[in-house]
Amino acid sequence: MHSTIKRILNETTKRVSTIKNSDNNIHEKKIQNKRDVISAIREKQMKGYVPVISEVKPSSPSQRYMTITPQKAVTIAIQMESAGAVAVSVLTEPVFFHGSLENLESVRKSVNIPVLRKDFIIDERQLSESKCDIILLITCVLGNKLAHFVDIALSKGIEPLVEAQNKEELYIALETNARLIGINNRNFDTMKVDLNTTRLLAPLVRKYDAENGTDHVIVCESGIDSCEDVKAMIDAGADALLIGTSIIKSDNIYYKTKELVEAAKCTKNFADQKRKELLQEYVGESEHT
Repeated sequence: MHSTIKRILNETTKRVSTIKNSDNNIHEKKIQNKRDVISAIREKQMKGYVPVISEVKPSSPSQRYMTITPQKAVTIAIQMESAGAVAVSVLTEPVFFHGSLENLESVRKSVNIPVLRKDFIIDERQLSESKCDIILLITCVLGNKLAHFVDIALSKGIEPLVEAQNKEELYIALETNARLIGINNRNFDTMKVDLNTTRLLAPLVRKYDAENGTDHVIVCESGIDSCEDVKAMIDAGADALLIGTSIIKSDNIYYKTKELVEAAKCTKNFADQKRKELLQEYVGESEHT
């Protein structure tokens, strides 16, 4: 594991040690009015749009993008929702990504689409810190505790997005009760991004589903900068895309999000489907003439 990830986990351990069990009482009950991200993703796909989970991302470990207060987070999230994002991801890691639980809470109160909490989850108490619809669980971070954390999240009404970076992690993720499988194109050993990771792993998910009668939703993560990247990852088998840096660094968050959401209209699969629809309309009209 790269030294950067180790430093993040060390800081997370310190942060988690300050969480008091008594602080969680108000969140012990199952989350009410959960927003179903899987149905939202399927609906976007049926309409020919890319299910983009856009991210409120103040910074990465190597670069600060902007200061994002709760009020600013709300403004950004509303723009993303208006542009057609299927969900909004909010970073809550405070040291390396300058995120906050306050940003998460403010965003969820202000948008109607599902909200993902993106952080390094290592302790059960983190699952009760704040309301969210989706939570990121990283396979290489949780190890043999992954399935347990997935089940706890589900029991609380939270959809776990289980992230894998290689074959070994992928099969561990697929054996849990998670329905959302994240494929991270960033390697946590080298910190390098390679979109071929999704090309390699997405077909393995489809094969697993065909053999086991399951139906996982694939979320491609990291390294998606352009419409060409979007098209490539959709063609590789991704159902949805988690996109942070390219949106937050753009001159116009609304238009960048909208551009990526509508990129599916140029993909081969979408074009083929439109041709089928036009042909059906033509045949129907011919039968009535």
